[in-house]
Amino acid sequence: MTGLRRTPPGRAGRLRLRHSLDVAERGAQLLEQKLRVLRAEHARLLTAAETAGHAWGELLSEAERWVLRGLLLGGEQALDRAAAGIGAAEAEVSWTTAMGVRHPAAASVSVPSRPPTAEAPANTALVHAEAAYARALRAAGEYAAARTAAELVGEEVVRTRHRVRALRRHWIPRLRETLARADLALEQAEHEDGVRRRWAATGRSPSGAHEHGRGES
Repeated sequence: MTGLRRTPPGRAGRLRLRHSLDVAERGAQLLEQKLRVLRAEHARLLTAAETAGHAWGELLSEAERWVLRGLLLGGEQALDRAAAGIGAAEAEVSWTTAMGVRHPAAASVSVPSRPPTAEAPANTALVHAEAAYARALRAAGEYAAARTAAELVGEEVVRTRHRVRALRRHWIPRLRETLARADLALEQAEHEDGVRRRWAATGRSPSGAHEHGRGES
């Protein structure tokens, strides 16, 4: 509103207000278009995150069932020996940008193979558990990327919606109100200027006409 208080009077001020209103309305339209695209993308990402989350949960449950069988068959020592010497998994995230929002596009998890020097699992259940946990890790990476993307786009949806509301509910109405007052003031000033010009053309003034009328009476 600081810009409104500094608006100069007359036609220059009106032109500035008109331009500000046009810019604000165009900005609101563009933001509304962006909001529609963002909402559609957010809905897609939420669906993708939900699907990835279910897949990860199922694979994790499968891995936990296998490791529980392995523990029942060989005990914790068998699990510790099977895990010894195994390197850490590595995740790589690729990023993209949609409507100005940078977010993960995908994530790939690299699970290292068992080195030749590592002791082989003591039972078949632990072999299945190792493979199942590798699949669960990859699914976890996909889920994390999808969920993060949905969160980042969702945050931009909220920010954009707030900006649209600020323009539509506050800034644009105030600009219109100020412009209407400026139009009225300009119209009144032009009317008064026209009256003065007409009186000047006849060699009289409005105040003089009032005095003349009182003298005749």
